[in-house]
This record gives sequence, C-alpha cells and structure tokens, in this order.
Amino acid sequence: MKTRTLWTSFILVMVVSFGILGYYGIEIYRKAPPIPEKVITTNGEVIMTAAQIKDGQNVWQSMGGQEVGTIWGHGAYQAPDWTADWLHREAIYMLNEMAEGEYGKSYDAISEEQRALLEMRLQREMRANTYDETTKSITISPLRAKAFDAISAHYSGLFMDDPNMHELREAYAIPANSIKDADRMQLMNSFFFWATWSTVTERPGEEITYTNNWPPEKLVGNEPTGTLLIWTGFSVIILLAGIGLMSWYYATRRDDEENEEAPSVNPISGAALTPSMKATLKYFWIVTALILVQILMGVITAHYGVEGLGFYGLPLAEVLPYSVSRTWHIQLAIFWIATSWLATGLFLAPAISGKEPKFQKLGVNVLFFALLVIVVGSLAGQWMGVMQKLGLVENFWFGHQGYEYVDLGRFWQIFLFAGLFIWLFLMGRAIWPALKDKQSGNRHLLIMFLIASIAIASFYGAGLMWGRQTHLAIAEYWRWWVVHLWVEGFFEVFATVAIAFLFVRMQLIRAGIATTSVLFATVIFLSGGILGTFHHLYFTGTPTAVLALGASFSALEVVPLVLMGFEAYHNLNLSRSRDWVKAYKWPIYFFVAVAFWNFLGAGIFGFLINPPIALYYMQGLNTTPVHGHTALFGVYGMLGIGLMLFVLRDMDIKSVWNEKWIKFAFWSLNIGLTLMVLLSVLPVGLLQTIASVKHGLWYARSAEFLQSEPLETLRWLRAIGDTIFALGAVALAWFVFGLKTGWSLKKK
Repeated sequence: MKTRTLWTSFILVMVVSFGILGYYGIEIYRKAPPIPEKVITTNGEVIMTAAQIKDGQNVWQSMGGQEVGTIWGHGAYQAPDWTADWLHREAIYMLNEMAEGEYGKSYDAISEEQRALLEMRLQREMRANTYDETTKSITISPLRAKAFDAISAHYSGLFMDDPNMHELREAYAIPANSIKDADRMQLMNSFFFWATWSTVTERPGEEITYTNNWPPEKLVGNEPTGTLLIWTGFSVIILLAGIGLMSWYYATRRDDEENEEAPSVNPISGAALTPSMKATLKYFWIVTALILVQILMGVITAHYGVEGLGFYGLPLAEVLPYSVSRTWHIQLAIFWIATSWLATGLFLAPAISGKEPKFQKLGVNVLFFALLVIVVGSLAGQWMGVMQKLGLVENFWFGHQGYEYVDLGRFWQIFLFAGLFIWLFLMGRAIWPALKDKQSGNRHLLIMFLIASIAIASFYGAGLMWGRQTHLAIAEYWRWWVVHLWVEGFFEVFATVAIAFLFVRMQLIRAGIATTSVLFATVIFLSGGILGTFHHLYFTGTPTAVLALGASFSALEVVPLVLMGFEAYHNLNLSRSRDWVKAYKWPIYFFVAVAFWNFLGAGIFGFLINPPIALYYMQGLNTTPVHGHTALFGVYGMLGIGLMLFVLRDMDIKSVWNEKWIKFAFWSLNIGLTLMVLLSVLPVGLLQTIASVKHGLWYARSAEFLQSEPLETLRWLRAIGDTIFALGAVALAWFVFGLKTGWSLKKK
C-alpha cells in the first residue's frame, strides 16, 4: 500500500473518529442524569440539595473513590458496587415496609403472587422519573425517604466506627473511621442516593434508565434490553468480518514484507553515545525500583482480599489501607511504564538525528528530577487524602481525586502535563535536524514519531477537563480519554514507531517497509481504538447511541490483535538472523511476549468483557482485572521492560551479558502472570458472572458470596502466581542493577 494512501487514511480516521467522539461527548453533557437543586418528599420535606450531592461526591473521592468499591461499575473489586448495593437494599427495605403495611408480614413471608404485586408497585414508583425541569427538583415518597434514612444509617456504621460492622468492614477492606465526620458521611450518602437514583430512573420518554438498565436487579425491573442483544450480535459480526479482511491483507502482502539479509556486523557498534543519551540511564534505575515497589503494593492489595484489614496478622490497614495500596499499585504502574517509554524516546532522539542539541543533557536531568517530585508528591498527597487529613478543596488539588488511573491531585496533574511538554520539547529539538533532511528514507517514520510524541504530551490534558464538582458522567467521559486514548492509544502508537526505529537503526528492517507497516498498524488500531473508547461508557449515564458505537468499534479493536502471531514469529526470526543480533535476544523476547499478551490479554480477555450483553453482567467483576493485568502489564509493562533492555544493551554494546537472571526474570514474569490469572482471578470472575446473572450484581459483589469458602480458596491460590511473578521482578532488578555493578556481565 502506498505511503500517500496510508497518510490519507490516517488523517481521515483521526478527523472522522474524533468528530464522532466529540459530538457524542456533547450529547453526554446534554443528556447526563440531572443533579437536582433539591430532593423533596411528596409532603414537602427537603431530603438533600444539589450542593450536598456534589460535596458528597467529593467526600467519596477523598476516601479513595473508585479505589474503594465501584460506582456505576468502575473502580475496585473488594468492596461492593455502591450503586448496586444501595439499589438492592433500597428495594428490599421498601418491599418489606409495603408487605408489613399490606399483609402484616415480611416480604419473604408472603406468597409469590403477593410478592409479584408489590414488586410491580415498587417498579412503578422507583422507575418513574419525577425530576421537574421547572423547579429542578426530584420528588420521592415518604417511604423512599425512610429507606434513605435506613440505608444511610447502615453506611454510616460501615464507614465510621459501628463495632457491629467490624466483620463486614474486614470483608470489604474498609478500616473503621474511613470517614471520620458524621456531616461528611451524610454528604456521601446523598451522593450515593443520587448515583443510585440514576441507575433505576427512566430517561424522559423512554423505557430505559439513565444507565441503560444497569446494574442487573430484577426486583426493580433492571434487565437487559433488546438493544444490548442486537449490538452484541452486531459486534461479533464486525469482529468476524474484520478478521477475515485482515487475514486477506496479511496473505496478499506477505511477500512484500520480506526484508534484506541482516548485516554481518552490528551497524551501530561504532556509534558514540551523546551526553544526554548516557543521562537516560538513571531513568531506567528508577523504572526498576518503581517496578519493585509497585509489585509490593500489588502483593499487599491482593492479600487484603483474604485478610481485609491486616497483612499476615499485622494491622497494616491502620497506616496503609486497601484504597492507598491499590492506588499506589495502579499509579506506580503507569509511572514506571511511561517513564520507560519516555526515556527510550530521549535516548533514541539524538541517535536518530546524529546530533546533540545544546543543553540537551541539562534538559534530560531537569525532567528526571521533576518526575521524581511528581511521583513522591502525588503518592504522599493520595495517602493524606485517604487518611482524611485534607479539606475537600485541598484534597482535589493535592490529594486523591478518586478516579481510577488518574487519582493524583490536580496540582500534580498539571505538573505532569508540563513535564510531558518539556519531554516533547526535548524530543522535537533532537530529531528536528533529521526531519529537515528531505532525502532521508526515514522521514515519514520520523513524522509519525513526532505526531505520536505530540499526542502523548497533548492527550494527557484530557485529565484537566473536569473540575472538583464536575458531573460524574462527564468526568468519566474525559477520564477514559486519558486511560483509553492516552495510555492504551497513543502510547502504543509511540511504542510501535520506537520499535520500528530500533530495528531500522540495526538494519534488520528496511525503512520503507517499517514506514508502511507502522502507518498501516496505526490506521487499523486507531480505526477501532478511538471510538472504542465508548465501550467503557455503556452504563455511565450516556445516551444509547454510545452503546451502539462502543460495541461496534471495540470489536474492531480486537481485529489486529488476533494476528499477533505474525508479529511474534517475525520478531523471533529477527533474533536469530545473525550472531550479533543474539545479543538483543532478551529485549526481543520481551517484544514476543508483548505480541502474546496482546493476543490473549488485550484480544481474548478484552473481547470477553467488551460486548454489551457480556459487560452488562460482568462490569465491576473480577473479569475486568483479568483483562487489566494481562493488558496493562502483559502488553505495556512487557513493552516497557523490552524497551528498557534494548536501550541498556545499546549503552554498552561490547559487553557480554550474563543471561541467567534475565532469563529467569522473563519466564517467571510470564508464567507468574499466567498462573495469577488462570488459577485465581479468572475463575473468581466467572463464578461472579454466574452469580450476577442468577441473582444480580449486588450478590456477585457481596461479602456473603465473596467470603464463601470456594472463593476464599481461589483467592489464596493467587499466591502461587503472585510469588513466581514477584521473584521474576526481583530477578529483573538484580540483573538491571548488576549491569552497573558487574555481576550481570560475563568476564572477558
């Protein structure tokens, strides 16, 4: 395929996809569940105000937000989904009150016909949209107001210090006095009520709730609609058609992708390292250290699943609660993966142009120390926020924002955003001389490299698009711009270009083939990837059209991943092409692992949960971390390690590595990740799915179900994979630091 055609396709995909993404973003603003000025009873009693709901959202964020259970299915998996839990408790309370008033018995004690009658009345009341556009108020019955008081009392006891709820708190890994102030607790209860009201209230003129009838709860009529089934079927058809077309393309173009024979000696063996290239070494030391800390936080977080408030008897949750350990576990993963990729870019840029800009080393060093400040400052602020040591405004700026993957306070977000533009400036000035050379065979690849770098710096800015009290549906829209488009999207484009440059620089791939391959892969990936963002937003208060687009385009995301075997086979062949290439064996093997996990983690496990009907029952269950772990670490983490090892190899080409520790690390990380998923996380998720279909999401996430003996056993089994995985990480660190000390090198 011609380069001009590919560039045209790339521009069209970007313009059309972001046009649609922006249009439906506006629709989300317009059609999000309303936040009323007040909620009143039919007797005129004011139950809560808009200010209380918004402040309650901030209280929820301050204690960890999506790191303590979930709201609308997004967040952590230890505690309940608070909207599903509140909805079920509200329904049961009202049914019991109605049964006592009507029949003098509890709901469970009356006949099946009587229960059906009361359920019909309950649905009529709870699903009715009583929001008045004129007065900006929601009207509820006195009975529902009584339910609000009862559930508020339950939650107050749970999040504060009711001794009768110690066992439940332990099951949920929520320390006593997570909310220390009764006024704050009442605010959070107001937010929980509103978020739950959105899940059961029908949109004006429609028979579907603001969250598309999610969560599943038969008592209130929350069941999957025909739309979910139709678009699920359509997504499967699109997937099959896409795989067929992609297979045809690979078959017809296979001969065109043959490369010239690799050179007999390493083409870069005589290349000198510039001062700024050498200065990137400390980035990789920090990457390695962060990997160890991140995995330690993962071990602690996983253990809280079986000992909610302790760590092998130690009362660790008093100083490091689950919400903090999980926050740090996720945040550190993003920090070290991004740092590895950014450092690779800083190393490659002068090598590409062959020129070292003035003060480039200084810029690399300044950026390094800025990143250290961001890491330490943001983690400390998150701890202070969760420990309730900050006011709501201070927490937003310096503490814990409560949104998974973008938990860091707004000040740290802005600091990081500025740091990314410093990185972009350093990248641009270093590769600019090569970009000006119109005769260069790498020019198109360089342009793509620069575009990807600009996107990395720019798209993190989506995380600044919400404010302290922005509507949750709108904040979720922008949050997924960061998580899906920044982390999963343009970072992957950047990595694809970076790997191509590594191989072109070593003359293992011709520049022309690398250019067309990168452009084609980018077009295919972004064709599904940009609009595939919507599959995260099926049930977050968005219009039905978002569901249709998300289902269709998220299926296209999987298409290029099912053929990752071609990439793995190609990389293996490269590693065996010449004796000198064998020095790059382990970096390339990590790229092979990326292809494997792209297929399994991002492809199979991603499509497991992406279709609407599947996600309807699976959202917020352990099937999501199956995809999360195998895609985030399996793909992006392995890629970050591979890039790091490639750079470390190029920094000292003449040395001979002692490979036993890196070999152990490679196999332990991959085997450990596999066992973690197959022995524990996936079986737990599948059993939860069965429970969700049969009883509802509230039960699948309940302490009653998750603390049952079979589920306890499955969670303990995770220790096998986790231990092997952790040993691999220690071996990796031992190897990386040993390159400096000498124990990872063979003596000549």
